[in-house]
Amino acid sequence: MKVVLAGGGTAGHIEPALATADAVLRADPQAQVTLLGTERGLEVRLVPERGYELALIPPVPLPRRPTPDLLRLPVRVRAAVRRTTEVLRSHQADVLVGFGGYVALPAYVAARRLRVPIVVHEANAKPGLANRVGARFTSFVAVASPGIDLPHAEHVGIPLRRSIALLDRGASRAEGRAFFGLDPSLPTLLVFGGSQGARRINEATAGALPALLDAGFQVLHAVGRDNVDAAAEAAAARSRYVPVPYVDRMDLAYAAADLAVCRAGAITCAELAAVGLPAVYVPLPHGNGEQRFNAVPTVSAGGGVLVADGDLTPSRLAAEVVPLLGDRARLDAMGAAAVTLGRRDADDRLVEMVRRAAAQKSVGG
Repeated sequence: MKVVLAGGGTAGHIEPALATADAVLRADPQAQVTLLGTERGLEVRLVPERGYELALIPPVPLPRRPTPDLLRLPVRVRAAVRRTTEVLRSHQADVLVGFGGYVALPAYVAARRLRVPIVVHEANAKPGLANRVGARFTSFVAVASPGIDLPHAEHVGIPLRRSIALLDRGASRAEGRAFFGLDPSLPTLLVFGGSQGARRINEATAGALPALLDAGFQVLHAVGRDNVDAAAEAAAARSRYVPVPYVDRMDLAYAAADLAVCRAGAITCAELAAVGLPAVYVPLPHGNGEQRFNAVPTVSAGGGVLVADGDLTPSRLAAEVVPLLGDRARLDAMGAAAVTLGRRDADDRLVEMVRRAAAQKSVGG
């Protein structure tokens, strides 16, 4: 099977694509996998690091809502479609799998013209423009959670890194806390906001630190690479506060933690649900509001708490975290609620859909 994956741009598109690529090769070690991307995206670094071929196409930024830029979109798409068509032909693609974003839209158009079967994967609760278009071209549409408004939607979940999908938090807790230099016995709060950190979350955490530490907790805080110096000063003045620039081993961070404070990107929500880690979700207030919608299923099930970005003050963070982190029974109940929404086998489920779609090409010639 020859598979082309269109998942470039942000980590939210690239990570599920890479997890799917791994699952394709587990199912069929002879399969040929190529990822589409642009020179602007994180895929330029992440895809070669994982050992996959990356085919570059011209970037096509997609407006989130109707603007004059939308009128210029066909012109921008044309060159990307032409290049994507060349990739699909030269690789004799049996199936195209799109994960949304500005790489996926021209890929959907090119695949439709070549009659290459299409699979769409939508991670966010509110589908973007590319996947709304792509879903019109195929009956193979995978979604992260029930209720996502796309035709032919099948609830599959989000393909996750195997280190997360196979994580046993309880069994790995001691290893996780040792890895980050944490006390093995204290209730642990994990705070993170993406690779660059999150200003609002960082500021609220810094202000809430005295209350958190006085309550007998410890804090593992991914502050972002630009915020290391200030966090290091705070760490020098206080024990049980462990700031790090970035977490490369999220599996061990999840294992070490009893509760998280974080944004509500689709991948984050999927990972926390899969491993059963309760969280205080602070959705990014920009875009089309998708982060809030991403967190709502878990929060509604009782697996998390939702706090608006503008409401996250140090006192609010302490008021949410201190009672939770001090209540082991409630944390366990929240974790059990969250895990009911988790899908650890989303990668294999998506590959099964990919194989069904590719079989259509074989039947149709």
